[in-house]
Amino acid sequence: GARLVVDLSSTTIHMLQIPYLRENRAMAQEALQRKKVHDSGEILDHLLNLDDQKRLIQTQVEQNQATLNARAKAIGTAVQQGQHEHAVELKSEVAQIKQENASLENRLHELQEAIQNQLLRLPNLPHASVPHGHGPAENEVVFLSDPSAESTHRELPHWEIAQQYKLIDFELGVKVTGAGFPVYLGAGARLQRALIQYFLDFNVAAGYTEIQPPILVNEDSGFGTGQLPDKEGQMYYVTEDRLYLAPTAEVPVTNLYRDRLLQENELPVLNTAYTPCFRREAGSYGKDVRGLNRLHQFDKVEIVQIVHPDHSYSVLEKMRDHVQSLVASLGMPFRILKLCGGDMGFASALTYDFEIWSAGQGRWLEISSVSNFESFQTNRLKLRFKDSQTGRTRLAHSLNGSALALPRVLAALLEFYTDSKGIKIPAVLQPYMQTDFIPKP
Repeated sequence: GARLVVDLSSTTIHMLQIPYLRENRAMAQEALQRKKVHDSGEILDHLLNLDDQKRLIQTQVEQNQATLNARAKAIGTAVQQGQHEHAVELKSEVAQIKQENASLENRLHELQEAIQNQLLRLPNLPHASVPHGHGPAENEVVFLSDPSAESTHRELPHWEIAQQYKLIDFELGVKVTGAGFPVYLGAGARLQRALIQYFLDFNVAAGYTEIQPPILVNEDSGFGTGQLPDKEGQMYYVTEDRLYLAPTAEVPVTNLYRDRLLQENELPVLNTAYTPCFRREAGSYGKDVRGLNRLHQFDKVEIVQIVHPDHSYSVLEKMRDHVQSLVASLGMPFRILKLCGGDMGFASALTYDFEIWSAGQGRWLEISSVSNFESFQTNRLKLRFKDSQTGRTRLAHSLNGSALALPRVLAALLEFYTDSKGIKIPAVLQPYMQTDFIPKP
């Protein structure tokens, strides 16, 4: 596959560049352990050892080059003075040094590639405020819209409602493609379209520019946002063309800015996009995959920001507030979690998850993640900006959030708003549905 070359000589030191890891080794080891990299000590030792070898060889190459420069002058002098035998000896020595340098350069290239491949497999370091913990049970609830949410129960789960109202046909999807690819019908298809349009309009009204990106991405794009090599097994791969089906709009949208040098006055960049998303979701089973709970193809509206590094955490809070307003407008119980280190994504430094209460299943369903990646992605993307005060080139910060992922929103909506007469349409969706009610068939 394609290899992304990480610029380790960048003047901006990123957390996962060697100079940072060398100067902050103990902190980096502890932070990686919080991200469930249990052998972080050995990995860092190995990385720094590779870098030590690289430095020694670089020194030897530089010394050899200085010798070559000196010998070139000496050969010129010997020729001028008619010392031809001495000139021949010097030329023979030069040939040997050049051969040695060629061998050293090859070894340097191997070490550089080994360092880069190891760095690409290290997750982003969590922000200092990220709670310690190994999994979902240790996430911190930071907001609950309704203290009595978990006592809200409805008779039917969404898959029974969808079947009764002929909104979604799961079996047809199995026939056409396989499990995890539902077919939406009639009012079900219209409800999907209404949600997508409402989410996009809500984001655009908040200042986001709508983008319609490609949904196939190349390997460089996957590396750029951190899906590769970490999530390679979870992505659908089109072998003939060496392209991946996008697992989220975050990948194509953020990669629009790969290899870009922005001016500071171009920041912040705010984009929103709707795309279908494709995930293999290997290893999922049981109640997690019933109905709309976990699909291989699903619709999602995404928000992405590229910002000045000094402002990324205040922007994260604003993005969280934006998604909170959007979820609240649907009128269903929800909560916000600050994820612990063990439950965070590979590229994230800090993540808030939004979960909506599934009244028909009696469980919380994740519908959004809002994350700050700091310079983790922008370092891989070589996405920089010119600092107006210092004139220096710096890495920007990238953030993204789901606003929102559709399947579980639709699942919770059907369960919460269905009664003995039919399905009530939330007020914000009525203009898009052109009705306030789907009567019981």
